[in-house]
Amino acid sequence: MTELEKLEAGMEYDFWDAKIDGRKLHALKWCQALNAIPMQENEERTAVINTLFGSAGENATVLPVFNCDCGRNIHVGKNFLANYNVTILDVAPVNIGDYVMIGPNTLITTVNHPLSPLGRRRHLGIAKPVNIGSDVWIGGNVTILPGVTIGSNVVIAAGAVVTKDIPDNCLAAGIPASIIKQLENDI
Repeated sequence: MTELEKLEAGMEYDFWDAKIDGRKLHALKWCQALNAIPMQENEERTAVINTLFGSAGENATVLPVFNCDCGRNIHVGKNFLANYNVTILDVAPVNIGDYVMIGPNTLITTVNHPLSPLGRRRHLGIAKPVNIGSDVWIGGNVTILPGVTIGSNVVIAAGAVVTKDIPDNCLAAGIPASIIKQLENDI
């Protein structure tokens, strides 16, 4: 198997592989372009978001400075907002529903590395998708780790580290994030 095939199969892969690195170079090019466009140039920003992301619903807003690993693995629904300094390490797919707001300085990562020094010296990574439902508010300075699913109508409190799945209709906070209370779904 190629390193890209290993990555896509959910296996350990060499993140220094040229084809995998090519995805990152694509993302760097389009993130730089997006971050350079003034916020008032909505049509131009939307065009770049549609080029960078795998898919984006209407009214997708991404504030500077935005960074990602691939871009094409990011799929967002309508009325999406990524506030300032959001990073999405989308080595594996990141699927985000409608009406999602991501607070500033948030990291969503799909990639992890071995605990073993030999594995890290071999440049090994393993990627697992992240899925986020609709009507989600992710506060500032949140970290969402690989393989996590966050349900719909969820609030993730500022500073939380989400290490495991969060079900629908709840508020989660802390390190690691845990459910603090249930939320009413009023729509």
